[in-house]
Amino acid sequence: MVAVTAFAITLTAAPAAHASPSTGDLTKQIDKASNQLEVIVESYNAMNISLKKTQDEQKKLAASLAPAKAALTAASAQVDTIAVTSYKQGRVVPMSALLGGDQTGLMDRMSYLDQISRANQRDIDTYTETTQTYAERQVALKATEAKQSAQFKELTARKKKIESDIKKLKAMRTAAYGRASETGKAYSGKIPSVSGSAGVAVRFAYNAIGSSYGYGDAGPSSYDCSGLTMAAWSAAGKSLPHNARAQWGVVAHISRSDLKAGDLVFYNSLAHVGIYVGNNRIIDAPRQGEPVDERSINRGMPIYGYGRVT
Repeated sequence: MVAVTAFAITLTAAPAAHASPSTGDLTKQIDKASNQLEVIVESYNAMNISLKKTQDEQKKLAASLAPAKAALTAASAQVDTIAVTSYKQGRVVPMSALLGGDQTGLMDRMSYLDQISRANQRDIDTYTETTQTYAERQVALKATEAKQSAQFKELTARKKKIESDIKKLKAMRTAAYGRASETGKAYSGKIPSVSGSAGVAVRFAYNAIGSSYGYGDAGPSSYDCSGLTMAAWSAAGKSLPHNARAQWGVVAHISRSDLKAGDLVFYNSLAHVGIYVGNNRIIDAPRQGEPVDERSINRGMPIYGYGRVT
């Protein structure tokens, strides 16, 4: 299960809208709260990934139970046949068989008894192994279902907190700027010419400019930070997880001097990510209330590192 770190957004009562010297203080509060919220959003995305993996495990385990049950039924029937045969014929031991009749077919009788013994033992071993496999899968399925239930409960709690914090942020933004969200405009400038799959990802990012921020979203009309980079590279045929930290785990790490358009820039201890478009510029989904846009690579957050999708 993904480790959870609690983040509290402390929101104080907002002063009257446009009350000039306190508007600056309120803007600082909004910036701080927005950055904290993004950390929570990315932890929500990480939990979503974990839940999906657990659900996949659950489906595989559930699917494996049917053939395991069929194998167990077959093995049980075979062992039952051995037991019934032994009961009807009486317990035949090698010595009594060897003592019966003349010595002409002694070697044949010994070989036959050995084959019966080995065949029966294989059936018994199969029954034992199949029973154990079936029992283990039942236990694993039960544990997976419990894990999924706990993850879903935590995910729901996280979602409620995010939505509560967004509501407070909107109230703060309205108090400071007279509106809850910035209005985004589609990009109308020239898109840099970049070859290959990186070019597809860059063009996607430019075309997403103006889209609103939406936590847990990966398009087509709203994105969070890792949702945008995931969608951009998905358009280029590459799969990325919907979480900045998880994306860092699957890209090739490079230096700043090696940066090329299409590479990813990670910020704020892997709580934020954007796509590099050249000339020290990135495109990212910044935070709640602000649309996708192009901006300086030095966007006011500490840079954690740089990654290339391969």
